[in-house]
Amino acid sequence: MDGTRSYLVGVRRVAVIDAGPESPEHMRALANAVRDADEVFVVLTHGHRDHAPGAFALAGDLGLEVWGPEGLEGVERPLCDGDVLSTDSGDLVAIDTPGHARQHLAFHWPSQRALFAGDLLLGRGDTTWVGEYSGCVADYLTSLNRLSSMDLAAIYPAHGPYLDDPAEAVIRYQRHREDRIRQVAEALRKRPGAEEEDLVDVVYGSGLPKGMRQAAALSIRALMEYAQTHPERG
Repeated sequence: MDGTRSYLVGVRRVAVIDAGPESPEHMRALANAVRDADEVFVVLTHGHRDHAPGAFALAGDLGLEVWGPEGLEGVERPLCDGDVLSTDSGDLVAIDTPGHARQHLAFHWPSQRALFAGDLLLGRGDTTWVGEYSGCVADYLTSLNRLSSMDLAAIYPAHGPYLDDPAEAVIRYQRHREDRIRQVAEALRKRPGAEEEDLVDVVYGSGLPKGMRQAAALSIRALMEYAQTHPERG
């Protein structure tokens, strides 16, 4: 997977979405890209460290404020579901999409039938990490359901290439999460009282990348919570 992708929407009135980690070279490139703009919005989808530090650095360098999810630490211009940022390339509508993070926004670009998805979906594969907080799996499934009702021609994720078949991508991500829920529910039926660490190898087997065990355990904890509170889905 490649690094965090930053998106610029507009020319004279421009939004910079997800400036990424704080890389001096990347900050210079973004600053140069917007130096002739009349108005710049520095926008965050969520606060993870591969997204937020660059936004705060860029905003500081340009003397601007950071726009992002309401409740996210450091955001000076909070955005709620349905709020609109107007660029000279069309409006961007904030869509509340928690799951990967508690405070997570996607941005709908209606004029282009496009969505900037943050980490709700990735450009490759069929999963993103969901394990940050209690209730995150239910939130994530609700967020995917919101996308399934939207008329989209493209999804631009913060990692990986753009998705040119949004309906297929959303279904793929839904099926993966539902399969994981069923897998964890079945493991719990066979091993009542098991802890999340006990199920890492059962669920992921030998395919778990090095260094990802803790993240996998947190994901399983979230899946266990969901399976136990929604037994009909297991």
